[in-house]
Amino acid sequence: MADYSFSIDVAAIRERARRKMADGPVTEGYGRSPEEVVGVLNDVVATEIVCWMRYARHAISASGIDRAQVAAEFSEHADEERAHAMRAAERISQLGGDPDFDPRTIAERAHTTYETFDDNDLKGMLQENLVAERIVIESYQEIIRWLGAGDVTTRRIMEEILAEEEEHADDLMDLLGN
Repeated sequence: MADYSFSIDVAAIRERARRKMADGPVTEGYGRSPEEVVGVLNDVVATEIVCWMRYARHAISASGIDRAQVAAEFSEHADEERAHAMRAAERISQLGGDPDFDPRTIAERAHTTYETFDDNDLKGMLQENLVAERIVIESYQEIIRWLGAGDVTTRRIMEEILAEEEEHADDLMDLLGN
């Protein structure tokens, strides 16, 4: 028999699980308000949708000598931003909330903006997307700190999204030659 000091009352956990089945994955050990986390995640959904739309628009409209390389990077980032929005939306649903995809309020809730540029201004597009990525990185770092140990699953999701956002910023720096 293993000698360790960790122990849990499985019978009590089993009884609570049966009694509170309607709460789904939100157990008594959940250390945040699900409603607050849903609100924050809906802002993440809005931010990711705006980023997806901006990258998609820039991928389609980019022109000039470096168009192929830049448009390919923008397309890849657009796909990843859409996936981020869906991951946040799925977590909202797990927490018993409703993902907010309302086009009338997305721009108001997003941490970034949707900017368009002259199709030949690849540098402007790259710079604007880098600014947006830096905003997202700082915002998501704050969200992760706020979640702390209170919602480990959402924190992990946000950490994974943050890692991809940092990769996006690095990719943009490379394309800008910095």
